[in-house]
Amino acid sequence: MENNVHTQEFVVEAEQAGERLDRYLTLIYANQSRSFFQKLIKGGNVNVNGKAVTKAGYVLDISDVVTASIPEAQSVAIEAEDIPLNILYEDADVLIVDKPKGMVVHPSAGHYSGTLVNAIMYHCADSLSGINGEIRPGIVHRIDMDTTGALIVCKNDTAHTDIAEQIKEHTVTRRYRGIVCGVVKEDEGIIEGAIGRHPTQRKKMAINEKNGKPAITHYKVLQRFAKYTYMEFQLETGRTHQIRVHMASIGHPLLGDELYGNPKNLAMKGLQGQTLHAMIIGFVHPSTHEYMEFEAPLPEYFQNLLLKLSKQS
Repeated sequence: MENNVHTQEFVVEAEQAGERLDRYLTLIYANQSRSFFQKLIKGGNVNVNGKAVTKAGYVLDISDVVTASIPEAQSVAIEAEDIPLNILYEDADVLIVDKPKGMVVHPSAGHYSGTLVNAIMYHCADSLSGINGEIRPGIVHRIDMDTTGALIVCKNDTAHTDIAEQIKEHTVTRRYRGIVCGVVKEDEGIIEGAIGRHPTQRKKMAINEKNGKPAITHYKVLQRFAKYTYMEFQLETGRTHQIRVHMASIGHPLLGDELYGNPKNLAMKGLQGQTLHAMIIGFVHPSTHEYMEFEAPLPEYFQNLLLKLSKQS
């Protein structure tokens, strides 16, 4: 079933002249994100003076007539599944969950059931945001399948827009714990390197200064072992596979990460995927406007691994 489309026309006033088109629309529609309008504009759904404009950075002049055609959120066609959730916090606006290892966040090719979205649809029923369309209700950010830890789920569109803007402005606190291969010499540091799609391997991301997006990861050493290092990472940006790509780029891929490291060197009995945990998530609550921070405890496998490495050192 196709979405209904809501079309509205606006005239740019003197104080709005000089604004980018995407920014202008977020001022008009306060409950939608800038990224939402960037996609809408790119898809040819916004006209200026009767002509389609596909560049979000188009600069408006006084008396320009802007016509926006905005589709209503689609009804969700994903099956709700009674999958247990480890809930760290919940209210009328947000749900903070501790995602387990091996769980995909949202449905995709090959993963249409057993995902976090299937689980939260059962738990939240009709109380989920719909800004991201059919396949990602409530999901404002994500972590990889084999990464564990804290994740924000938005229960209405206002919360979704607010949290999405905080993520875009890099004001959400995101601290991770991980174990990397090799002994990291520096106690702390910063890795800067734009991340984009790998030029030949579509499943991978890579340092790509030409076509990638800026990415900054802060790190510090928590404990050194004979062949590995236990570390904390704080994201200044949140690119796909950011920590995994950045650590591999300095010669210290995450333990168990077969995508960005050498599988022969990363093998450890019983280990599933990269050893990475989203431990701390902090943000300004969309309704109370107070800063809130939540901690997902290290999973049992991670704690056991640290104990094992300590005994071997």
